[in-house]
Amino acid sequence: MSRIFVSLGSNLGNKKDNLEKSLEKISLIASIKNASSLYQTKPWGYLKQDYFYNAVAEIASDLAAHSLLEELKDIEHNLGRKETKRWGPRIIDLDILLYGDAVIKDDNLKVPHPELKNRVFQLLPLLELDSGLKDPRDGLALKHCLEGLQLDPETIKKIAFFQKDNLCWHENI
Repeated sequence: MSRIFVSLGSNLGNKKDNLEKSLEKISLIASIKNASSLYQTKPWGYLKQDYFYNAVAEIASDLAAHSLLEELKDIEHNLGRKETKRWGPRIIDLDILLYGDAVIKDDNLKVPHPELKNRVFQLLPLLELDSGLKDPRDGLALKHCLEGLQLDPETIKKIAFFQKDNLCWHENI
């Protein structure tokens, strides 16, 4: 089984519920090992939209990376995701951040995620799960990538902790 990290994001509808439904669906195709706290984050890329809820899940799966990507896209579609402008609003966004130590670069899939080192909303929850992770492309410790990124409460704020037993987040921090 591969150790995989998947980011979850939502900024439409009931954001927390969207992420929890995603985890439930992911649990049908992979084993959920853990998930980060839930973070409220400023939008990235296209800024004229509502804030996001973001988290990262650690999963284990026998699915090949491309098969997992197809399953994640099906989950997005089944939860109502519609294609919009790049970095635009979405009910759910699921991205493979890391797939073991694999480096994949083709037209359909890029792992590690190409923007991972630049996105505090992915890095912070990822490193919460494992602070010793390294980028398999260059061996750089990912925690060093946080040094140049904004970590202020206007950019990213922890709003809930994960309860694995129920695959949900609780807001009593």
